[in-house]
Amino acid sequence: MSNPTTLGQLKRSVYSETRLKHRSVRDELRENLIAKLREGKPLFPGVIGFEETVIPQVVNAVLSKHNFILLGLRGQAKTRLTRMLTALLDPEMPYVAGSEVRDNPYAPISRYARDLVAAQGDDTPIAWLSPADRYIEKLATPDVTIADMIGDLDPIKAAKRGHDIADEMVIHYGLLPRANRGIFAVNELPDLAGKIQVGLFNILQEGDVQIKGFPVRLPLDLLMVFTANPEDYTARGKIITPLKDRIGSEIRTHYPLSIEQGIEITTQEAWVKRDGAAVHVPPYLREVVEQVAFIARDDKKVDKRSGVSQRLPITVMENVVSNAERRAVITGDAEAVPRVADLYAALPSITGKLELEYEGELKGSDHVARDLIRFAVAKVFHRHFEDTNFGQVIQWFDLGGAIKVDDQSSTTDLLAALEGIQGLMEKTQKLKPGSHPGARASAAEFILEGLYSLKRISRSSERGFMKESKPPAEAPNPDETPRRKRQFN
Repeated sequence: MSNPTTLGQLKRSVYSETRLKHRSVRDELRENLIAKLREGKPLFPGVIGFEETVIPQVVNAVLSKHNFILLGLRGQAKTRLTRMLTALLDPEMPYVAGSEVRDNPYAPISRYARDLVAAQGDDTPIAWLSPADRYIEKLATPDVTIADMIGDLDPIKAAKRGHDIADEMVIHYGLLPRANRGIFAVNELPDLAGKIQVGLFNILQEGDVQIKGFPVRLPLDLLMVFTANPEDYTARGKIITPLKDRIGSEIRTHYPLSIEQGIEITTQEAWVKRDGAAVHVPPYLREVVEQVAFIARDDKKVDKRSGVSQRLPITVMENVVSNAERRAVITGDAEAVPRVADLYAALPSITGKLELEYEGELKGSDHVARDLIRFAVAKVFHRHFEDTNFGQVIQWFDLGGAIKVDDQSSTTDLLAALEGIQGLMEKTQKLKPGSHPGARASAAEFILEGLYSLKRISRSSERGFMKESKPPAEAPNPDETPRRKRQFN
């Protein structure tokens, strides 16, 4: 059955005056949330790692009918979470057709809608909004004005329509009034100038706004959600205290708390399946990619206040797969199987996402990124081969053996060279590569890289893997690399 198109039809439908006039957006969100909780449906599908920390707090804020702020470092799914609040809105919502502020047909607040209903009565045209139409998002920047957020008078509109400049009909509504009966999100709130933040006081406390001195007050009905990075409090700007006091709930987000959660997020978000190319990413390589981000978040050379975004392992994984895909195209391999060497080819996707401390700046981002990869490989290698004896492999190098591993070597050539190292290929079975040539070659190279990361063998760009020239005592202990801490800031 089609939706009502006039006010008279609306009155005779399920959208009664009682339901629409006295049910606010926050009531609507609350009711739909309770229904989802009773049905046991997932509230925010695709948001991973927040099930026991952030999401319960968001649920409590909605149940309390609070405006709230998500506070966390970059790349912590804050914007994604706010956009998914639309899933708690009704599938459709009627409003007075042509109204800039989406007036409730039973309780219009704009001059335009009031005049239209008074003139046409039950013939007043009705239009409909989807949940996506009811979500408005604004990225806070220092150049945002009160006119952008609240509104201003429009002399051009006055001239075209022949209205007096003091007439309410010449108002140009800003984003807040246009978000009426919906959700309004402000990203990076501290970047909003202090005087603009003051302009939000009324809507947060009394639920209305005033526009440019006009003798009108708009009692808006909306939920306001903000996001912010704690670093911005002292860097680009800050949230003024009276505004913070008016925000109902402050909810802290965080990075994945475990490697498994990080892998799940990266697997969900990274573009790995390529058109026309078969791709197989070994599980241990997924661990290494994720471990790079975990170690970077604890590394003293990386600025912890800026954080290390979850976008880092996502883009690294995409770059790793792309390098493997390029190799497969050039060499004619049937399948693109990433190797550790492809991680080093993905350095551009790491260096651009690290804000370095003074010590890191001295060493350079490229050097820091290579160290992160080496420590990540050491961690994952130790996890898989903690009790494995590699005496035969190390002896082969001690007796003068050397092998050059090129990230552009074909699977056939690389596998032939690796099979010449005594005791190496049998050790790959712990990684379960099966009989697939590409997977076997990748596993064997990972073992060599692991031995190098622990300084059991050496490696140079000219000669490849070879005998370790430094005393084994200098080898880093994977258990002594920075341990992962829960980060809520």
